[in-house]
Amino acid sequence: MYKFLLRPIFFLFDPEAVHHFTFKVIKWTHKLGLGSLFRALYVVKDKRLEREVFGLRFPNPVGLAAGFDKDAKLFQELSNFGFGFIEIGTLTPKSQPGNPKKRLFRLKSDQAIINRMGFNNGGVEGAITRLRKNKGVLIGGNIGKNKVTPNEEAENDYQICFEALFDHVDYFVVNVSSPNTPNLRALQDKEPLTKLLLGLKKSNSLKSSPKPILLKIAPDLTNEQLMDIIGIVEETKIDGIIATNTTISREGLTSENKEEQGGLSGKPLTKRSTEVIRFLSEKSNRAFPIIGVGGIHSVEDALEKLEAGASLVQLYTGFIYEGPQLIKDINKALLK
Repeated sequence: MYKFLLRPIFFLFDPEAVHHFTFKVIKWTHKLGLGSLFRALYVVKDKRLEREVFGLRFPNPVGLAAGFDKDAKLFQELSNFGFGFIEIGTLTPKSQPGNPKKRLFRLKSDQAIINRMGFNNGGVEGAITRLRKNKGVLIGGNIGKNKVTPNEEAENDYQICFEALFDHVDYFVVNVSSPNTPNLRALQDKEPLTKLLLGLKKSNSLKSSPKPILLKIAPDLTNEQLMDIIGIVEETKIDGIIATNTTISREGLTSENKEEQGGLSGKPLTKRSTEVIRFLSEKSNRAFPIIGVGGIHSVEDALEKLEAGASLVQLYTGFIYEGPQLIKDINKALLK
């Protein structure tokens, strides 16, 4: 129903406006008590789908990537579409509006999206208010720095978010790979990244029950840079990698919006994100878990990432183009 009835209507309107509209609709339908209907339609419950990764028990390996529910406003309702886990954020210490609109663009013929949102969010404290009402959804907390914070002070922003969110999320994701915050990707360089991660690991070690810390990386890294990432994981002993974020590449695009600035997600990223997963998995001898994300629009796309070495997968653009049936189809395929 989604692909053939709802999506054609949604795609007639501005994508950011549609995003906010669908949030309201999903909230409204759940207040009417339709959550159980969505669960019946899309949730696949089977012990064989459970995965233990980073010491956490995931009810199934298909999650929602960060960026969709930035402010933790809909995680409970979204879990009823069959997701095994929900990653919120990217959250920053203080609220910020993000980049000027228009900043979100569909590339229909490429089955892709370009965004230059710029970490628009209401700040970490507002999200915590909603996370306190969580009823059993496994939550990842994706954290970043405020736009006005210079890179040499970025570590403090990540520490603020880490401490504030610690009691309210199940794992953390350090986002230094978004292309939409000026100079943020410079934090992926070996020295500043190692320092940032070691600082977070130290704070984590002081907790009575430390939580997994993951690093989200860009798909645009060279093989040499990916080898550096493997070395950084080994040195800092963080718990895993999310591969990958959006790309700044525009290779092979045909849509009229292809020249818009921002990060590209969706089908054009499928091959590259899988290549990064395979490279990290093989070169590290599967030394750490990987969450695979980028261009999953079909069951086959998800299975390829799992076969390449991912322990879990996440959807974003594929969820927008294909709808919640994709989550169910992937889980059904895994049972087969």
